[in-house]
Amino acid sequence: MQEIELSESDARDLALRACLGAGANAASARSLVDATVSAARLGPSAVGFPHLVDYLNSFREGRINCAPAPVATRPFPAHLACDADRGIAQLGFDLAFRDFVDAARTFGIALFTQKNSYTTGELGYYVRRLALEGLSGLAATNANAMVVAKAGGPPVYSTNPIAFGFPLGDTAPPLIVDQSSSATAYVNIVAAAAEGREIPEGWAVDAEGADTQDPERALIGALLPFGGRKGANVALVVEMLSAGLSGGSWSLDTPSFRSGDASPAVGLTVIAMMPGAAGSDHIARAHNQVRRLEELGVHVPGVSGRPPGSMERPLRMSRAVFDAIDRFASNWSGGSA
Repeated sequence: MQEIELSESDARDLALRACLGAGANAASARSLVDATVSAARLGPSAVGFPHLVDYLNSFREGRINCAPAPVATRPFPAHLACDADRGIAQLGFDLAFRDFVDAARTFGIALFTQKNSYTTGELGYYVRRLALEGLSGLAATNANAMVVAKAGGPPVYSTNPIAFGFPLGDTAPPLIVDQSSSATAYVNIVAAAAEGREIPEGWAVDAEGADTQDPERALIGALLPFGGRKGANVALVVEMLSAGLSGGSWSLDTPSFRSGDASPAVGLTVIAMMPGAAGSDHIARAHNQVRRLEELGVHVPGVSGRPPGSMERPLRMSRAVFDAIDRFASNWSGGSA
């Protein structure tokens, strides 16, 4: 598979022009580009530039409001609640971010909920933002139903991911755990289908509920939860945290984020927590514990496997993804961004 390498500056420019070419307003475009580059650098690559193509198609086809006016309210002193106005989730979060961080620092804990948005993209992005502010974070979200509670049953949950972040000090990247409650993320099935390769057994079932390793059959079937019933229970917890607390659509009632012209209107919940009182050694303790785990051979998500200079390396995407983004970028005639 041919890959394209771009400097971060060039990748940002391409993505920004593509968002504007797809019809997004400047604020939405900037928020989405920041999240996309962050995912490409630090998260699963499938939710970086490949997932940007889903956003671009959704701007064009009406699943995302191109010029939303998110509205944030404060039902409680430490709770910011946002209606995304059918726009991207990242924009509402950006607009409330400073108040959210200030609330967490004031009360020790704060809650951000959002409803009525497109799917959230890389969920680790939200807790990473908090960790870079010295805050621990927990995030949950949902999307349209594509996961069965058990093989042979109907899809009732989305992949329902959950993410956790913990700061490890100014000299170390934060710990970031970001994983779905399904056996794999939906974007991994899409990528396997695009590349013509099999998926592992236990990831998905076909339309008849039989286990399949054919990603095309999986796309018209459903994903399986990780760990059987226990994974399904985690998906239910995430459903209540995201759609339940925010007022967003339940997965059973959510339109597809890849077809049609209706907004998924899903929920997002993010909890920000101070990692100890001022002057505490909690971050230093966490840093030392992570190093101890690594010495014992434990892979620590967000920390392990990041070679020196990785943040300065070119960004990569497949030729197919580059061409898809470039087609949208070519539609932008210029102007203020």
